[in-house]
Amino acid sequence: MTESTPIRVLLADDQNLVRAAFAMLVESAPDMVVVGEAGNGLEAVEMAHGTRADVVVMDIRMPELDGIEATRRIAADDDLAGVRVLVLTTYDDDDHVVSVLRAGASGFMVKDTRPAELLDAIRTVAAGDALLSPGPTARLIARVLRLPDRPLPSAPGPALLACLSDREREVLTLVARGLNNNEVGEALGLSPLTAKTHVSRIMGKLGARDRAQLVISAYESGLVAPGTER
Repeated sequence: MTESTPIRVLLADDQNLVRAAFAMLVESAPDMVVVGEAGNGLEAVEMAHGTRADVVVMDIRMPELDGIEATRRIAADDDLAGVRVLVLTTYDDDDHVVSVLRAGASGFMVKDTRPAELLDAIRTVAAGDALLSPGPTARLIARVLRLPDRPLPSAPGPALLACLSDREREVLTLVARGLNNNEVGEALGLSPLTAKTHVSRIMGKLGARDRAQLVISAYESGLVAPGTER
């Protein structure tokens, strides 16, 4: 995507007023354009094909097909490899965010976030980065994992991380706590480029689509425990 090409945004939410408000916000940005509005998850998947959107701003709770399954179908479709999903959550009562990130979403935002932050989030995701600004994704995952009615994942930690070097485990730990490449480099005495290289290698070894899925892997493996987030 070049600077002269606007970011193509598809909005998926079952509330008409919410979609209208987001559409006005997105259209107010000179570098973005709304290419479609879907009222449910099934429409979102279909319109992702038809509009060739760069980013789908996806609600979780929708009729016909919820945001989790819609995200999974988009992420699993090779024909939509360039489409990124940014999930919107109410934060306090949506305990499905971990499932959405595992399904392939590149990050999440809370619905009451400031308008400028949502626009920045769309830009971040469109650029191919996971939306992992310091702390919030890690905090939310930790909150969900420590809910009393939700047991910790049973993924075998040693088996999952056996392919990683000690340095890579250190890097993964910091990524899971919400640090970006610059912050990881500063913490470990590495250059940002070296930190980025480590992150890329870890993603390759663990088969992670992006940094959001690295966070999931870190918690599921036990490398980072709920309650230790930044």
